[in-house]
Amino acid sequence: MSRFLHQLELTIALSFLFVCMIFISNELSAQSQTITLKGKISGNGTPISRALIELIDKSDTTNQVFTYSDASGNYTLNMITDVNSSESLPSEFSLEQNYPNPFSNSTAISYKLNKQTDVQLTIFDALGREVRKFNISSQNAGIHGILWDARNNFGAKLASGVYFYRLQVGNKTLTKKMVLGNSSNNNYIPLQSFSVHTENLPKLNTLLAKGVYKIRVSNNSRTSPAINTKLIDNVSIVRDTTIDINVDKQTIYGMADIYADSLRQIIRGFGASNIILWRPDMTTSEIETAFGTGDGQLGFTILRIMVENDSTRWGLYLPTAKKALSMGAIVIASPWFAPTDMVEKVNNVSRVIYSRYADYAKHLNSFLAYMKRNGINIYGISIQNEPDITDQWTSWTANEIFNFVKNYAGTIKGAFRMAPESFHYDNKFSDPILNDPTACANTDIVCGHIYGSGLADYPLARSKGKEFWMTEYLINSNGNGANMDTSWNAAMATATSINSCMSVNMSAYVWWYIVRYYGPIGDGTNGPAKGSVTKKGYVMSQFSRFVRPGYYRVLSNVLSGPSVAVTAYKDPATNKMIFIAVNSNSEPVTQTFRLLNKTVTKVTPYVTSKSKNCLKDSDITVTNSSFTYKLEPSSITTFTSN
Repeated sequence: MSRFLHQLELTIALSFLFVCMIFISNELSAQSQTITLKGKISGNGTPISRALIELIDKSDTTNQVFTYSDASGNYTLNMITDVNSSESLPSEFSLEQNYPNPFSNSTAISYKLNKQTDVQLTIFDALGREVRKFNISSQNAGIHGILWDARNNFGAKLASGVYFYRLQVGNKTLTKKMVLGNSSNNNYIPLQSFSVHTENLPKLNTLLAKGVYKIRVSNNSRTSPAINTKLIDNVSIVRDTTIDINVDKQTIYGMADIYADSLRQIIRGFGASNIILWRPDMTTSEIETAFGTGDGQLGFTILRIMVENDSTRWGLYLPTAKKALSMGAIVIASPWFAPTDMVEKVNNVSRVIYSRYADYAKHLNSFLAYMKRNGINIYGISIQNEPDITDQWTSWTANEIFNFVKNYAGTIKGAFRMAPESFHYDNKFSDPILNDPTACANTDIVCGHIYGSGLADYPLARSKGKEFWMTEYLINSNGNGANMDTSWNAAMATATSINSCMSVNMSAYVWWYIVRYYGPIGDGTNGPAKGSVTKKGYVMSQFSRFVRPGYYRVLSNVLSGPSVAVTAYKDPATNKMIFIAVNSNSEPVTQTFRLLNKTVTKVTPYVTSKSKNCLKDSDITVTNSSFTYKLEPSSITTFTSN
């Protein structure tokens, strides 16, 4: 890594060379004086890191120094008032004190040679152990040096403390001490050596702190955020001076094409789970918030419930399921545990007894029949939630799932059969099912979760005419209690997750718990008030309120610009269009949408950001099948057509 950075930041190292030369010139001429120009570079209050700052003498534009701002936007430039140009060659070799000292990120070690010779510079820790060695080929007489980045021979940053550096020229050595301090600034000047012949020294260092200058602030490859170049003219510097500079951040542009006639997958909906085994049932108000489509509501169209192994508890799921159905949702169901009399333990893993597979199918049919008798038509039923989890509930191997689906799932009636619902869409569970004609016929929907992996298109499922759904996910699932991430960053990760699932042709997206502090509706613990819509909820509503069941995703292609993710949807019945843009950048993005093969005259944006909750913005006129909108930093915006 250090070798790569050595090449990448050669120009950064050169900026530090001027500081080192000033230090050297101060030793050569007692009459010279160093003064400092410093300040902060910011754009509307945002610190600009790694901006290039150049100070240029207007009377002689070759007379200039430059530096870079640090992570907080701060910069420092050193200048000298005079230089004695009569310096002659050194009479013998010498080693100078490093500068700065103490230092935190980088320091310059200079030395003088009175003749051409080979040089070796070695750095030791306080115990005398070598940490860095520089074997330098033959160098001419003059002033030379090393810029050291406080890293060892393997590129690792060293701990703070006392270090020693030793210069060896022939059989002679000189040693000095230096101090490495702590720093929270991760920017550093990479390893680089410099050489200056004494006859050239005055020309390189003659930046006189008198007269009139101009300051230029511009980008380099690592400036963040990017800025527009700013030139400040007629700057007088007569003493140590502080100049804070405000710059304009660059406008970021993006372009996306929407192909309204290129239909992709059908959308069945968005939703979440209500599992009463571990959490209280939803209140009427919470159900209305989850499945309503008005302002402040989520617009969910999928409710996922549990097929409990104890049939006496099935009635607990009826109230919420009935209310959700009445509001236009569908209900899907997944079993976590098979009935205890059908389960055996083998190698400490619970599994359905092979001879009871037919009974297990009857168990699922009994659940469907019970729900139907009570007014609940289950849309889809899974064979097993996460069969590849072997230590928490009933587990199934890929062969066992395949055997059941092929030989017993055909007897399940009254709902779409969903399989295999693995923990991370493990294709070893689903490929055998899809590649077998009987098992494939007994499977209506291929479903799975995306914990750890599995977020990818599934061409095999599509080739068999099967929809594939994402039926459970939870951002930061490894956390617990107050450690679960409820920040805006986690909400944006949810936006990216949904958008990505849609982009790879999934027809449904189902979150874990509906009512939970880390979910779409707060439960009164760890922050969100009970019944309140969380930031994750508002992010989800950007999809679920507007992209309704029966819509199709259409092809969208981001042509240029920063990382803005765009998906688009069409209702074949009404020709209504929906465009969703997820801006993960920390800066606004001016995004243009071009609509191909579709006439739209107006769109209405809805924005969720750190400060907005699915807030409606002013209508936008579409001109020549194109419209432009400035996406807020770290936001999700949904555009609905007329």
